[in-house]
Amino acid sequence: METARNKTLAESKIVVVGQGYVGLPLAVRAVEVGYSVTGYDIDQGRISRLQNGDSFIEDVPQDVLKAAFESGRFSVSDQLSAVEGFDIAVITVPTPLRDGAPDLSYIESSGSDLARFIRPGATVILESTTYPGTTEELLVPILEAGSGLKSGVDFHVGYSPERIDPGNLVYRFENTPKVVSGTTPEALVIVEDFYNHLVTQAVPVPTTREAELTKLLENTFRHVNIALMNEMAMFAAELDIDIWAAIEAANTKPFGFMKFTPGPGVGGHCLPIDPSYLSWQVKQSLGHSFRFVELANDINEHMPDHVVSRIGRILNDAERSIKGSKLLLLGLAYKPNSGDSRETPVRPIADQLQELGAHVSCADSWVDPAHFPADLERVEVTAETLAGADLVIMLTNHRDFDLEMIETHAKAIFDTRNTMFGPKVTRL
Repeated sequence: METARNKTLAESKIVVVGQGYVGLPLAVRAVEVGYSVTGYDIDQGRISRLQNGDSFIEDVPQDVLKAAFESGRFSVSDQLSAVEGFDIAVITVPTPLRDGAPDLSYIESSGSDLARFIRPGATVILESTTYPGTTEELLVPILEAGSGLKSGVDFHVGYSPERIDPGNLVYRFENTPKVVSGTTPEALVIVEDFYNHLVTQAVPVPTTREAELTKLLENTFRHVNIALMNEMAMFAAELDIDIWAAIEAANTKPFGFMKFTPGPGVGGHCLPIDPSYLSWQVKQSLGHSFRFVELANDINEHMPDHVVSRIGRILNDAERSIKGSKLLLLGLAYKPNSGDSRETPVRPIADQLQELGAHVSCADSWVDPAHFPADLERVEVTAETLAGADLVIMLTNHRDFDLEMIETHAKAIFDTRNTMFGPKVTRL
């Protein structure tokens, strides 16, 4: 049975299903190392932009995308027929929560689509975040039913959780270790070999369930520790203690402490969602509550409420109310130096402030203007916009924000990210 391991990289056809924050960097990296790659996505607008050389992912600059196309080994399509003849297909589709339960419909539809084109020796790898058991209990039966072939006998299946960190200039796709797994020992060999060409280190684990749990463990760890810092920040403010000074002091300990910082809330596809996958499965399978996750969810989900409360107090001290005040929000993305605004905590903050009667505007040069909420005024950071605001609120500390100009021209500043320290600044 011929597999991708029996071919040269250029002879192997790789299909990446989904051309978003996870799929596009993976596809381009596979081209860079020598594979022939087809990026498939049902979003016609996204495919059209890529075909025109327009990268909407900051981790894939325009020149890198151009080089991938010019190699002659990269193509993108919204036509399912483009996946035909694949040796390895990687599924990188979203897995959102719907009413507190995992929505795996994108995995299901991707599996059904790929099943029609599975040939003996082909391999399907799932990268989408999900609960343990999804690969073997959901995806494999779909692939077998649609192909008429047997997993582990005729074709192979694996799981490798994505570890993309948008905007991270230090740890990029290629130098971040990749956890890999397979439903059989043979599948693991193929999956590990594939990723060893793409990244500096592939880390094999015994089964797909351990690989699936690894992703949830990583993000639950972050989620819980950020919740701890957020709750401490709330109490420290009430006790008139500088939480940021305490964090920096604790960070001098060379063992037993890892630095996490508070903020206006959590966002992106991972932290607000991934831990809930594990909590959901524990409840469904074992009938127990995952109390750490549920408590962390409660704290982090209410950080926007705390931010709005602090804004109200700052304005009150200046003998103003939220109603009628002009408020400038700095940053819409959920994290610095990224255009990703998925699940951003800025949205509920802006909504609450508008409901209380504030005039709210927002500045963010990273987020695509098309992704700005229709009811949120988008502005540039200028001396005029800063001086015209009753309060400037730093929510996402992008590196292109001129902090000196902000401190010079703003009347008052509420900094949720510990970036400014002047007399006009109140920190979270």
